[in-house]
Amino acid sequence: MWLLGFLLVLGPLVTLHELGHYLVGRWCGVKADAFSVGFGKELIGYTDRRGTRWKLSALPLGGYVQFAGDMNPASQPSPEWLALPAAERAQTFQARTLGQKALIVAAGPAVNFVVAIAILAGLNLAYGRLEVAPVVQVLAQDGAAARAGIAIGDRIVSIDGDPIAGFDEVPGRIAPHPGEPVTLVVDRGGEQLSYSFTIRPVTEQDRFGNQFRIGQIGIGAGGGRLVPVGAGESVVLAVRQTGQIMETMVLGIWQIISGRRSVEELGGPIKIAKFSGEQLSLGWPQFIHFAALISINLAFINLLPIPALDGGHLAFYAAEAIRRKPASQRSQEWAFRTGIAFVLALMLFVTINDVATLPLWGR
Repeated sequence: MWLLGFLLVLGPLVTLHELGHYLVGRWCGVKADAFSVGFGKELIGYTDRRGTRWKLSALPLGGYVQFAGDMNPASQPSPEWLALPAAERAQTFQARTLGQKALIVAAGPAVNFVVAIAILAGLNLAYGRLEVAPVVQVLAQDGAAARAGIAIGDRIVSIDGDPIAGFDEVPGRIAPHPGEPVTLVVDRGGEQLSYSFTIRPVTEQDRFGNQFRIGQIGIGAGGGRLVPVGAGESVVLAVRQTGQIMETMVLGIWQIISGRRSVEELGGPIKIAKFSGEQLSLGWPQFIHFAALISINLAFINLLPIPALDGGHLAFYAAEAIRRKPASQRSQEWAFRTGIAFVLALMLFVTINDVATLPLWGR
């Protein structure tokens, strides 16, 4: 299940990411020499009339598109590129305008966002929108909220100054902040009261033995209802959900950098495979939702301003637009080599981290 789930999640998502680069590149007049699903030795393939080699490769861990003239890590003009015939050089990535280059690079993460929004919109359309009044109906007497003075029947108005429209918004404002202060404003009989306290950190374990450190304040809501939504509303809701997931990712990374969360929560390919198999075992709706999360994750990671990632290229293009001249080829090549080294080191770290947290070691 791990292997099947991993292949069904990461393979298609990375392929779609690269397909985004390819389609926009083709629209901008760039020739692609190769488009591969997977890495390594070619298993099967064919060459289309445009000269692009489409192939299935032995290592099914994503894929890549290779544009004509892409001869160095920074995709900058080189002596080899200048030696190409003029007609061939005109079809290369380096011959495009700065805006076209940016569009081609940004297309990959953009497709991942579109895929995630489409998945979430489809789920919203199929199951509807959860509507739960932001009223406290369940109160743990030893919980942080009860100790602060919150009572059953209180209607939550805001959390840390942000208005709350439904109880379904509360977990997203509490769970990611274990051990941190929070301020709740509630309405009690027409009077607004403010309570400040600390979110209790709790370690929970799911049915697969995965442990998660989350925040809890000891409140719950009554029964909600699923409200049917139309096609337009489902997309709007999906865009909002995608933004919320992005906010959670940024918060999680900042918490790890600042030491408020353990680096053990970082995951790589092994952990993705593990979670993919677990979600697949729960059924297709859970698995498809998980695929949307991974698609957002791929887009987010690729947009980080790290040389060698799409975000690194976009950062150099932004600097070039401001300075009105590109950085030197030597400095860009060193930056991209450093970026590749950083990404490889990070991949090695998270892989070791993944192996260390597997249940093989008695944890």
